Amino acid sequence: MAIVTRRPRNASLRGQQFIVDKDLSKKRPEKSLLAPLPKTGGRNAYGRITRRHQGGGAKRMYRIVDFKRMHRNILGTISAFEYDPNRNLPIALVVYKNGAKGYILKAEGLKVGDEVVSGEKVDARTGNCLPLKELPTGFCVHNVEVTPSQGGKIARSAGSSVQVVSQE
Repeated sequence: MAIVTRRPRNASLRGQQFIVDKDLSKKRPEKSLLAPLPKTGGRNAYGRITRRHQGGGAKRMYRIVDFKRMHRNILGTISAFEYDPNRNLPIALVVYKNGAKGYILKAEGLKVGDEVVSGEKVDARTGNCLPLKELPTGFCVHNVEVTPSQGGKIARSAGSSVQVVSQE
């Protein structure tokens, strides 16, 4: 990923920056992993504006991301990285050996074709999901659960990570 700064040809472009990711797929998102994302535009049930300065923007669909990594001990392959308009980081489409598909958050260093797995006794590699007690000290992780089987709550944003300091 590279940060591109626009040339200031007019006042609105001055200081504008955006991220270019060459790994992002050009294909449409997986239909089975999409859900509607309704908007109110600041209006209540009667259609009256109750919250000013809201509304507009592009219509979005919600991508269902598997924060709990429900497919345990099943090998999955990263097939594509996709843009998610609801997040500030790309998501990865994983195709599991049993035919199921799911989205996970893209970890730093993950590539198309890499194999990922979640479970108790798996290798501590980028993209794998395992309990914190199985990780070596000093390992950096993201999408950390506070309570088991609750889903990731900590370090889910782009570029954020948590380092395992000690084991107790």
